[in-house]
Amino acid sequence: MSIHIGAQAGDVADTVLMPGDPLRAQFIAENYLENAVQYNKVRGMYGFTGTYRGQRVSVQGSGMGIPSISIYAHELINEFGVKKLIRVGSCGSMQKDVHIRDMVFGMAASHDSGINDRRFPAMTYAPTADFELLEKAVAAARSRDYTFHVGNILSTDTFYNDDLELWKQWAAFGVLAVEMEGAALYTLAAKFGVQALTILTVSDHLLSQEQTSSEERQKTFTQMMEVALEAAVS
Repeated sequence: MSIHIGAQAGDVADTVLMPGDPLRAQFIAENYLENAVQYNKVRGMYGFTGTYRGQRVSVQGSGMGIPSISIYAHELINEFGVKKLIRVGSCGSMQKDVHIRDMVFGMAASHDSGINDRRFPAMTYAPTADFELLEKAVAAARSRDYTFHVGNILSTDTFYNDDLELWKQWAAFGVLAVEMEGAALYTLAAKFGVQALTILTVSDHLLSQEQTSSEERQKTFTQMMEVALEAAVS
């Protein structure tokens, strides 16, 4: 048992899907995992382990933001021996051809956080996805004819930014979408020598102002869930 995850040794699988929303974790467990057992409800951050296509898989809520996912990823890796972590989250599109409900695979994660300033003083570290997991996700999406985009994402510390035009600078350099956790996940995976990938579904669009509801984000982003599970067990 760790500080924030009330599981025992062996309760958590080697592979974990990490939605920010704990209710999305519950939805995945109830709809995709066989014989799912809840191992965590500390702070309402649900965690479950079951099987998918005969292989053990866990799903663990991470909360919102870099500090929160950093805590859960660190403990999953170091206290429970997790080797693969796949974030399944929502994002805001910055590009006109990346539409609502499209998937975005984060090949790299730019960020505006101070997360790596102390690790790399006067230097810049580029957090990137695991290529093997990325390849598997792309193959799974293509086999289902799902719409997806692969590229750079932005992990931000600020959901409500004072500068409403700042995102346009990122967009001008080809960043596909903004979210709040991927850079931390990639950094910790690299530090501890494990695999990580961020798979996102566009929930809102910074250009068109389209957006989905919280219930839709929790229950209807199923393409992302299926792709993540296939990448996890293939």
